[in-house]
Amino acid sequence: MPAYSKPPEEYFEKRSLRRHARVLHLWALGVAAVISGDFFGWNFGLAAGGFSGMLIATVVMTAMYAGLCFSIAEMSPALPHTGGAYSFARTAMGPWGGYITGLAENMEYILTPATIVVGIGGYLGSIFHTPKSWEPGWWVVCYAVFVGLNVFGVALSFRFSVFIALAALIVLIVFWIGAIPHVDFKRYAFDVPSIGWLPALPFALWLYLGIEQLPLAAEESHDPRRDMPKGILYGLLTLIVCSFLTVILSAAIAPGAAKLGASQEPLVLSFQTIAGSQWTKLFAVVACIGLIASFHTILYAYGRQIYSLSRAGYFPRWLSVTSSRHQTPVRALISGSVLGLAAAFAIYLFGQDSQVGAILLNMAVFGAVIAYILQMASFLILRTKNLERPYVSPLGRAGAWIALIISAITLIVLLVNPGVWGAAIWFALGIAYFALYARKRLVLSPEEEFAIKWN
Repeated sequence: MPAYSKPPEEYFEKRSLRRHARVLHLWALGVAAVISGDFFGWNFGLAAGGFSGMLIATVVMTAMYAGLCFSIAEMSPALPHTGGAYSFARTAMGPWGGYITGLAENMEYILTPATIVVGIGGYLGSIFHTPKSWEPGWWVVCYAVFVGLNVFGVALSFRFSVFIALAALIVLIVFWIGAIPHVDFKRYAFDVPSIGWLPALPFALWLYLGIEQLPLAAEESHDPRRDMPKGILYGLLTLIVCSFLTVILSAAIAPGAAKLGASQEPLVLSFQTIAGSQWTKLFAVVACIGLIASFHTILYAYGRQIYSLSRAGYFPRWLSVTSSRHQTPVRALISGSVLGLAAAFAIYLFGQDSQVGAILLNMAVFGAVIAYILQMASFLILRTKNLERPYVSPLGRAGAWIALIISAITLIVLLVNPGVWGAAIWFALGIAYFALYARKRLVLSPEEEFAIKWN
């Protein structure tokens, strides 16, 4: 049994959040977190598996996320705490299960915006005609601007999420409509050999990665028991439509799947086919909208995730102190940014600067699938407990098993990628920290008190 301390009342007064979100805000937070996958990253799956391989991988990942999201939609209103995945696993599997799940999700959320900011840097470089060596400077600027936006309050952050999610969807709709007259599957979609769907799985996952962050907004939602399932499932439906239209229409027009699979700015290439290369700069500006949407909202996610684990003592407690004026987790937001930038710079300086985005993507997906496996295991265990469930998943245990099995297959596929070994070292160091230090210094946070009642 871990050692708990019961903090004084002012401990939680310094760590309070403000309720603001409703269904629209939650839907926008989920869609905006993921939408960059339609603008950058998924296209590497064309090089990895060919068009048919990528399409099959997208079908498989859609099935996985359906099982995952319906399961999360059941767990979140039953355990309406900011901890999200950590909270589910803590209640189901105890402190070790909670921490390992939280650590995996932490890796996902820190590395995902680092991946996205590499894409933003590429787009901004083409807009302002800056040398490629300047791209890391764009990374720093983006982190500074959007961490600042997250710091200035949850109301502002959610309003921006709604705006940027709608703007990104409008961009995609314009692209889909413009692409239809140019479609030629035989000429363009199949100009790269079909290698198979397994290598494309991590890139198909990128079309959905991030929707599972919504439970982290539970303590900032007015009615998480009613609104959370709606926000998650409406968001998933939106993303399914976006994923298939983007994959199919992008690959089936010029310049073709082969060139698209190697591009750092895939949507710019596709827009050039529709309207001509003279509008390249405008296309890059437009394409940035989707990347910014996800970058902003994933920053929100890791801020709340670090806050929750820190408030409970799993991470250093000082990280969970919130701003007295804006009631946002400033320290958590800044520390996550520093780690994300450090990972991007390390790969840029000591690895292959042209592969920074792809390496970070695989590392982020590595953390994500571990978290998914453990969340689905938590769902299956929690189904044996007599919890009050405001929403019950129609897919039940079968949906959780589908998500768990596909996540495990994806994890195996990832292990052949050298880039994930850096993430594995990060993971191992985090486990050592908990074993040697943090497990003896836990705090009776809301997640911990709730979990103790059910263990």
